[in-house]
Parts: sequence; structure tokens; C-alpha cells
Amino acid sequence: MISEKLRQILLRKEDSFTDILGQDTIKKELKSALLSERNVIIVGQPGIGKTTLAKNIAKLQSGLKNFVRIQGSPDLSVEDILGDIDPIKALKYGPLSIEAFQKGKIFRADKGILFFDELNRCPEKLQNALLQVLGEKKATIGSYDVDFDLDFIFIGTMNPEDTSTEKLSDVLLDRFDVIYMGYPEKEKIEEDIVKLKGKKLCDVPDNILRVMVRFVRDLRHSDDLEKKPSVRATLGLYERSQANALLEGRKKVNVDDLKEAIISVLSHRIRLKPSIKYLQSPVDYIKKQFSEMDIDELLNKRDDGG
Repeated sequence: MISEKLRQILLRKEDSFTDILGQDTIKKELKSALLSERNVIIVGQPGIGKTTLAKNIAKLQSGLKNFVRIQGSPDLSVEDILGDIDPIKALKYGPLSIEAFQKGKIFRADKGILFFDELNRCPEKLQNALLQVLGEKKATIGSYDVDFDLDFIFIGTMNPEDTSTEKLSDVLLDRFDVIYMGYPEKEKIEEDIVKLKGKKLCDVPDNILRVMVRFVRDLRHSDDLEKKPSVRATLGLYERSQANALLEGRKKVNVDDLKEAIISVLSHRIRLKPSIKYLQSPVDYIKKQFSEMDIDELLNKRDDGG
């Protein structure tokens, strides 16, 4: 199903997925999965670029017939994805006639890629329907047994389980290869991501950006946190500190602009472990951690850390 043109693109040594900086191991695994036409789930915390990486495949679409995206949510139904009975056609052709069946989104992915974002936010009933489609190429919808003569690669993304997700069954997971994606490997990569993706409202000196990135990465490594901030948090600090500088009539960000942004940007993006959260709030925790940073050293000394 993968065309020769796409195969050659994937076999090139240069980076095929340029929308994501770093993550070389993950990119190689995704290339391998595409070349072997395997169904894949990319697993990782929110805000690390799973969706961006999967959407980057659409830019290689010259080698594919279709690229269809479905956004997972608790109210997504089997009928939305697979199809349903058209009542007008049912009256015309009969309620059990195949002509009365209205095809769903999945049919548009034939000879291409079905990208299912946040797969584990979907209800169990929909997951079971996908299991039948992937395993047997058919599904039961109401009174219909629908055969899916479809040829597509399934790429899903999945956040680690929390209160808003459904557990995927082992039998469904067995239909996939799983690729685990983490945070940017090095500080320099995260700095480059922020400069590339963030809004540019005024000047952000490199040493101030270094403080932002280091602070967020230090929080990620903290043993006090259950939920840790993603690159979206770093982008938030970058953009809000610029806005704070403009509000003060300046065109260059300083440490005070950053300090004023940390609570609004970070306090809701972390979750303290039980042993900590009964002793202090996320707001107090963020303030304390920032006050304990050796900011002067970061401002005056270039760090090569990862």
C-alpha cells in the first residue's frame, strides 16, 4: 500500500519529520513502522509533540492517497466513525438494505493513513468496534454486518491514563506497535523549539530563555510532582513574559517579566504528590522553587546541559 515514492522518502538518511526537533529515536521507529505498514500508537504526556509528529506524515502525503484525522472524545460514537443507517434511504431501499448504510469517516482513509488523536479518550464501545475492524475487517452496526474492504495504516496517539481516559484492552493494544515519546532530550533542543514555535512579541535574551527552560526542566525532574509541565509550559513562559515586558513599555524581557508569569502559566500544569500537596499549594510550591534557583549563574554562564 505504501507507494515507492513514499518508501524512498522514508529511506533517506535526512530527517523526514522536520516539524519536530530532536526525538531521533522516535522518528526512526515511526519510519520503521510506516515502511512495514504496521499500526502504531504513539504514547506520551500531553504537550510533547505526539500530534505534531503524526500530522507531519500528512506532509509526505504525495506517497499516500488519503490522510484522515479523527479527534478522540468521550462522546464520539461508533456511528460517527464507521457509519449509520440513512433513514431516507432506509425508506426507499428497506431498513436492512446495504444501500441504506451511510459510510463513516473511516472509509475516507482507504489506501492511506487513519490518524486517531487521543485514542484512549474514546468510550469502550467504540474501542471494541475498532478492534473488530482491525482484526476482522468487519463490524456489526445495528442490524448490519458491514465488511470493511479497506487498506490503511492506523496511527493513534495516547496520553497516559488519568481521570479523562479509558483503559485500552490488551486485545486492542495487541493490534498495534507502541512508540513511547518523551520530553525534548536536551535544553538546547527545547530552547530551539520555543524560539521556533513561540509567538515573537519582543526581544527575549538568550540567558532569560535559558532560565525559563531550565526552570521547567527542573520541575520535570522533581520527585515531588505527579503531573509535570510540558513544552507548552515553556512556550507559555516565553510568550507571557514578552507580553509583560510590553505592558511595562519595554521591548526586551527581563527576569521580573518572567517571574510575573510563572504562577499563571505553571501552577495548573503541575500536580503535587500526596506527601507534598497537604503541606503547600501548587502556587506556593512554584514560588519556592523559583526563589531557590541560582538565576544569576544561569544569566551569566552558558550551560550545555541536557
